[in-house]
Amino acid sequence: MTYKVKGTCVSVEFLVLGMLENNVYLISDGTATMVVDPTCKADKIVEALNGRKLDAIILTHRHSDHVGAAKELADKTGATVIASAIDAPMICGDEKLPRDDTRFNPCPVDRMLADGETLKLGGMPWKTIMTPGHTKGSMCLFLDPEHTDNPVGTPVLISGDTLFCGSIGRTDFAGGDLNDMRRSLKRLSSLPDDTVVLPGHNDQTTIGAERRRVFAYYA
Repeated sequence: MTYKVKGTCVSVEFLVLGMLENNVYLISDGTATMVVDPTCKADKIVEALNGRKLDAIILTHRHSDHVGAAKELADKTGATVIASAIDAPMICGDEKLPRDDTRFNPCPVDRMLADGETLKLGGMPWKTIMTPGHTKGSMCLFLDPEHTDNPVGTPVLISGDTLFCGSIGRTDFAGGDLNDMRRSLKRLSSLPDDTVVLPGHNDQTTIGAERRRVFAYYA
């Protein structure tokens, strides 16, 4: 997939990896490349980069199926590891994981994001939207062409395990909360209908499609 943002083309590639069939995204605008939620098989992710320099590893939340290969991938590429300030202490091992979490190799987090903060990678300004519900520190990243030089571009949302195609992330794990999830979904429902949603699992979708399904029920 290729989306036009800021007068250039933002390419979105993905691998489906792991027992839970995670979507591992490789996103690039030609000047910077990021990988989102490397679940496993760091070598396969490096192979998919096809020689491109990896600038950032984005972790939408602390669950093992989203961070399992982060440490190995960072060691192999030297990429900056980025997560929310809330989930980062568990990702890097400074805080213990809840008893029902699957263990993973802790990964140092180089940059911690807060709500509303902009992460600039190449020509891509990603706005941080904190979306607790699946975990306390779950976050989404929103690329809004209205905040760039190209107002006709396509908005893109990296939704992690907050919003799926026709569904939402589970709230029954430690740190999950359905009321928090409802509030997070209400925030996402304010995004433009044509926003392309890149979820952590299953098919890609749009905010408009989920307005008729998920948001009508939860938000």
